[in-house]
Order: sequence, then structure tokens, then C-alpha cells
Amino acid sequence: MSTALQDITAQLDARMSDVVVGHVIAFGELTVTTTLAHLPALVRWLQTDEAMRFSTLVDITAVDYPGRADRFEVVYHFLSMYRNHRIRVKLMAGEDDIVPSITGIHPSANWFEREVFDMFGILFSGHPDLRRLLTDYGFRGHPLRKDFPTTGYTEVRYDETLKRVVYEPVSLVQEYRQFDFMSPWEGADYVLPGDEKPKEAAK
Repeated sequence: MSTALQDITAQLDARMSDVVVGHVIAFGELTVTTTLAHLPALVRWLQTDEAMRFSTLVDITAVDYPGRADRFEVVYHFLSMYRNHRIRVKLMAGEDDIVPSITGIHPSANWFEREVFDMFGILFSGHPDLRRLLTDYGFRGHPLRKDFPTTGYTEVRYDETLKRVVYEPVSLVQEYRQFDFMSPWEGADYVLPGDEKPKEAAK
């Protein structure tokens, strides 16, 4: 497999050196780095070139590095079912950058890009319907950003009195702020519902 990946990197160096920033083979996987402007050209070439034929888009995701100038890494995974090869393509994007959509090349990118937009707030230019996918209408923020609060901003519950779903600001009950850092197997005396019955029967 490493020989095949080395052949792919040789092809990239020979034919796509102007759009590839760098590449590395690690743990039996090939990762190629490109730029925002060159992403569509690289993806199209990987799909159509007879030696590549990466016809299947497996996933699109992102990684958040808040301390960097280019805060996000957008990551694409492709599969060549013809050659039995996989490749990872990634690019750097700042918080205000707009990533070119690849829905015109891989229609399956539609929901992947919507998910990345929803979870990270990354915009994709040329997307046919870029709106939230996993969170609700009116949701504030992007849950997979590192600066998103772990409790969120709002909570959703069904109100029995109003007979409808209501949105309320998150308010933590004080008892949930008390953490027991002891081992769960010793020291802490947890009583789960139903556990008291066998004890009562033993008496």
C-alpha cells in the first residue's frame, strides 16, 4: 500500500504541484494539503484522472484551532473504489474565509457541507442550500467550536402547562456543580433507583 501511495504523491508532484501545498504519508495514510482557491481543481483532478479515480466522497469535517490565525482545518476524505486507495485532503481557513463548495463535483457533499457549517460556522460559496442541518431553527452558536460553552446557551423542553416546546436560557442547578472526583468503584455511595429493594428484603 505504501508503494501505491508513493506513486500517487509522485503523480501529484508531477502534475498538480501548483495546487498542492504539501503532502505526507503517515500510518499508512496519505494527507494532501491545498488552498481555498485550488480546492475545486484538485478535487476534480482526483475524481477524473484515470490514475486516481477517487470517485467517492466519504466525509467532510473540520478541526478548530482557536489560537491560530487560520482557525480551521477543513478535511475531506475520498475513496477510489477502482484503485482501492484512500486520500485525505485538507486546507486551512480563517474565521472569515469562505470555502468553495464541491457539490458541483460531488453532489453528496451537500449535507456534509451543511453539517460543517452548522457545527463550525464555516461558510461554503456556491452551495445550493446552505442552512443548519443538526441544530434547531434559531440555534445560537456552533457546537463544535472550542469556545462554545459545554452547557450551550439555551435548553429545550416540553411545557406541560403551555402544551408546547419552550426555549429557555440554560440554568444549572447548584447540586450538579458538586463533583465527586473519587473512584466510581470505591468511596462514593451511589444509590440507584431499585437498589434499595434488595437491601430492604435482606433485612
